[in-house]
Amino acid sequence: MSAFVAVVGEGLLAEHVYGELSAQYQVVRQTDFEAGVPEATELALVLHDAWHPSVHQKAEEVLRPIGIPWLRGFVSFGEGIVGPLVRPGTPGCSRCADRRRLMAGHDRKEMWELQQRLAAHGGVPCDAWASRTGLLQVAHLLGAEAQRVLQGSQAYSEGRVFLINLKTLKNSCHFFLPDPLCPVCGRLPDDSLIAARISLQPSPKISTDSYRCRSMDDLNKVLVKDYLDYRMGLLNGKMYDLMSPFADVSVNLPLFAGDEGTAGRTHSYAVSELTAILEGLERYCGLSPHGKRTVIHDSYRNLEDQALNPLKVGVHAKEQYARPGFPFQPFHPDRPMDWVWGYSFLQERPILVPERLAYYGLGCGHGFVYETSNGCALGGSLEEAIFYGIMEVVERDSFLMTWYAQLPLPRIDPYSANDQELQLMVDRLRAVAGYDVYLFNATMEHGIPSVWALAKNRKQKGVNLICAAGAHLDPVRATKGAIHELAGLMLTLDEKFEMNKEEYVRMLHDPSLVQQMEDHSMLYSLPQAQERLQFLLDENRPLRTFDEEFKWKARHADLTDDLQDILQVFRQLNLDVIVVDQTTPEIIRNGLYCVKVLIPGMLPMTFGYHFTRVIGLERVLRVPVELGYAKQPLTLEQLNPHPHPFP
Repeated sequence: MSAFVAVVGEGLLAEHVYGELSAQYQVVRQTDFEAGVPEATELALVLHDAWHPSVHQKAEEVLRPIGIPWLRGFVSFGEGIVGPLVRPGTPGCSRCADRRRLMAGHDRKEMWELQQRLAAHGGVPCDAWASRTGLLQVAHLLGAEAQRVLQGSQAYSEGRVFLINLKTLKNSCHFFLPDPLCPVCGRLPDDSLIAARISLQPSPKISTDSYRCRSMDDLNKVLVKDYLDYRMGLLNGKMYDLMSPFADVSVNLPLFAGDEGTAGRTHSYAVSELTAILEGLERYCGLSPHGKRTVIHDSYRNLEDQALNPLKVGVHAKEQYARPGFPFQPFHPDRPMDWVWGYSFLQERPILVPERLAYYGLGCGHGFVYETSNGCALGGSLEEAIFYGIMEVVERDSFLMTWYAQLPLPRIDPYSANDQELQLMVDRLRAVAGYDVYLFNATMEHGIPSVWALAKNRKQKGVNLICAAGAHLDPVRATKGAIHELAGLMLTLDEKFEMNKEEYVRMLHDPSLVQQMEDHSMLYSLPQAQERLQFLLDENRPLRTFDEEFKWKARHADLTDDLQDILQVFRQLNLDVIVVDQTTPEIIRNGLYCVKVLIPGMLPMTFGYHFTRVIGLERVLRVPVELGYAKQPLTLEQLNPHPHPFP
């Protein structure tokens, strides 16, 4: 007996598909789901000549509980849309596909509003661009897909959507990722104490001179395929920067509030593209919880025995909170807030962390501090992600410690590393971009090699100074990372600087005007701002070598052993390392992990002078003495009053 197919909908598309399939299968026609579908249905086709989101929603409600797979076809703004094939019990439904398609579009806000109106009030029976020829093309594709499903073959539309231009008849097929927050097919687990436990496992390095456990060749097989697609991707665009001295590629992370660019900087455009994708995934994971559902909403007073004291991570000054329009409120132990579970390596137990600290894209309001991506990192293993999360916290802390305490760091000779690639990088910046590179040892009391890199323009016009930082157990890697950051800002900002120089002069005299991330670096593009960095640029200090300055020597074949060494140093300093697992279903499918690392006591990077956070972080006052830079502890009044120059 032939298979039983239900065609739900009305219009030319439904008629064409009905006519094509009815010769081979038992096909029942119905206009809607009011009477359900016959129990014998093996495949339902939901077909319209326009976009009817409410019908697709009804299809999910009716067909999912009874286990009937279904495929949709419709027309929206001159485009035929086929798919996805929805199999009940499998993540990736029509709602997921719509969300990915809308988010990847540049008109996402307007399309989302239109979708809501159509779902609530319906729409036109036929799209204005739905020509008979175009609908025949869509119908043929639908018929072929239905045949594959009914014959037990793999359908092209499983996890994918076909888009057909009804004017040119050109079609394309687009993979999409299931939405973990989808109310239809999402199955996020509740955040829990048990799931937060971390037991470090072996994480062998890919080679003896590497600090990674997954190679780019391996990741190259999945990164572009799964994440970068201009129509339905989690990332929806890329751009090559041909002005940068090195191979700089940026990809776009589409967010409802706007687009967010993330960059990859290496010596190869191909590798930079992959690096930018990884950076985009890290940014996505760190914005808000997509891997587990936050379930604890309570006050610190009630949770004190199992929670991080929020004051230990540094807060804003009373004067900042008192400013009109300041978007945060002072922390109060009796005010309820959302909490997520992390893991404390010092206490060796799960610990509750304010969601506001664990994720940084929750918006301004209902929080007590401004938080950034500081400490967020992605890796090919959980251990690798934790390692690089620590490195980022250390990098930013070392930079800010240097800035606030105005530490006269030892200057390092880049050629003393005896690393040809590093030498060529420094020489290239001088020859191609016209910048001299100055390196300084910013290593703090923990001993993890940290570098402050400064580029000085040798030309008469353009950005004068650029600062960056790096931290890594290998000081040469830390240096290269910092230099890549410097290069990413060279030449590309010169025109903007010259056009807006008067605005940056005003910032020089009024730090409250430094509001955005870019303002920090643009302020120090001014030649007259150079005097604020004289504590580093003193030419009378002798150049030091890498061997003289950096003492961390241990190197292991397994990255987890390096991580254990770091954790032991922090234990000895009574500094806790708290890890919140931000991993989402979108990245774990490819063996990737993302974390947020918090090290209470270390200085968090902030952008915008009004968001400075040093209150409660007494380490910035005493470490200069421990390192021999000061004879007695500093006071808050002695800290550098100017906006920092971190880019």
